[in-house]
Order: sequence, then C-alpha cells, then structure tokens
Amino acid sequence: MERARPLLDRRRLLKGAVLAAVPYALLPETRAGAAPQPVDHPLAEWQPATPSNFTVSDRPWSYQVDRVVVHVTQTDYTGTLDIFRNPEKKVSAHYVVRSAEGHVAQCVREADVAWHAGNWDYNTRSIGIEHEGWVDKPAYFTEALYQESAKLTAGICERYGIPRDRAHIIGHYEVPGADHTDPGPYWDWDRYLSMVEAV
Repeated sequence: MERARPLLDRRRLLKGAVLAAVPYALLPETRAGAAPQPVDHPLAEWQPATPSNFTVSDRPWSYQVDRVVVHVTQTDYTGTLDIFRNPEKKVSAHYVVRSAEGHVAQCVREADVAWHAGNWDYNTRSIGIEHEGWVDKPAYFTEALYQESAKLTAGICERYGIPRDRAHIIGHYEVPGADHTDPGPYWDWDRYLSMVEAV
C-alpha cells in the first residue's frame, strides 16, 4: 500500500517563502553554541590573566572551594592587570577591585586555580580577591571598594556554601607560609564582615 504524501498547507509554504526572502542579517541572532559570558560574578568585567599565570581546573569538582583570600595589590588597578597579563610574573588572582568606585575585574575563572596565596593547597581551595591600594594607605579602602568587594565575597560564599566568617574569609597574611602582610592593619575586618553578612 502506498503512503499518502503529507500536503504542505498554504500558510507553511508562504512562511517558508518569506523567511527565504529575508536577508539573514535582519533575522535575530541565534546564540546556540555561543560561548557563555566568561565572568562568574555578574557585576564583573572580564580582564583575563595570561594562561601562564594560573592552572586550568574544574573546581569545585577537582578541588573543594572553602575560602576567600583578601589581598591588597601594592600597586594601582591597571598595574595589577598588567602583572596578571605578564607571563613572566607567575601570579594572578580571580578578581581585582578598583578603589575609586569599586569596579570589579575578573581575571581568572573561579573553576580555575589562581596563583595568589603563595601556598598550593590554599590556591586550590580558595578564591583570591585583590583590592587596589597599599597596606599603609587607608584612603584606598573606600566605601565603594568595601561595598563592591562585600557583594563579590557574598556571592562567592553563596556559590560554594562558604560560611561568611573570619575562619573562611581570611587575609593573605593568614595563609600558612605567607610572607605578605596584606590586607594590612588598616583593613577594617569588622566592617567588611558585617557588609558581607548584610548582602
């Protein structure tokens, strides 16, 4: 027995003809298969470190993430980004927060291991946040810097189930074996933790 051929109805035929006549440039762009936005923090701008300065990974499956490490750059914002782009420096952090208005740059994906703590175990288990400024110049620790960094840290804690406390949000100086003093004596931990809690 021969099968009946499906009939094209007039409406479907006309739709097809119209679509065939429309230049592709006028159709809405379909993003199927397009790379996702690279930032993990929705308010961040992507400013990638060179791949020579971090380790590609698949966290939290490859390593558990259970810490946020707070740093101070000891240079300006642009200088920090330049350091992370220099393959000879062998250093990076996941984020940099600018002093003036709290602008956040993401330099390394959270799934990858940034080289920020000076301790491989802590690098694998933490997210590093650099803050523009110097440890002995408290004027760099602006309200905007604290606010935007607190939002960033709160988001990280939410994503990985990290408690929002001083045992899990630490300074670089608290990393075992660290020879750094940042964020230094002028970083207001009480203020910062209360802002992280409030987000």
